[in-house]
Amino acid sequence: MSRTLFITGASSGIGAATARAAVEAGWKVGLFARSEDKLSALVDELGSDNAVAIPGDASDYNAQAKAVANLAEVWGGIDAAFANAGTGLSAAGTEAGDPEEWERMIRLNVMGVLWTAKAAMPHLRERKGHLVLTGSAAGRTHIKGSVYSASKWFVHGYGGNLAEEMREWGGRCTVVAPGMVDTPFFEEAKPDKLQPEDIARSVVFALEADPRSNVQEIFVMPTR
Repeated sequence: MSRTLFITGASSGIGAATARAAVEAGWKVGLFARSEDKLSALVDELGSDNAVAIPGDASDYNAQAKAVANLAEVWGGIDAAFANAGTGLSAAGTEAGDPEEWERMIRLNVMGVLWTAKAAMPHLRERKGHLVLTGSAAGRTHIKGSVYSASKWFVHGYGGNLAEEMREWGGRCTVVAPGMVDTPFFEEAKPDKLQPEDIARSVVFALEADPRSNVQEIFVMPTR
């Protein structure tokens, strides 16, 4: 029986790299993001027998629930979900911050993670499955006035709470916390920092761990 992974924010960066790494490891993947064109191109690359594109907005619970249900129908169930979609802010700090931008970010970085967990949990329970969350090194340190950092503190806290909840029925939860990664998240390239493939390998490492063990947190930091 094939293993199936649902990925949010799958159209580029860490999400797309994780889809490639998961397929290489023998997983089927459901690709969820707003960019239908990029998802279709990734399916062409990975093969329609390995990947399915499910366009949608991760900040919308109904969209995620429908996507998860569709994916489970395509391949008979879901073994893991990767709540990876996230965004940052253009204005740093509290006084200089934009409340509307905060709301958009929280809707994705916080509520989007909740929606993935809520939508996937019944399917994961059926297979004693695995939930992976994209945290951040910023979610484990205090950064002057950073609302983004605070949103990632939530991910780390919630990930630990999920691990305890899922443990009751044999499920697992992992938070993968990267330092700076060279992705479209940043306006300028960061070629000397981590690459999306570094984080993708960490996700697959957690997924492939023996079922007796839960790799609960992984920190991946650039050497430069």
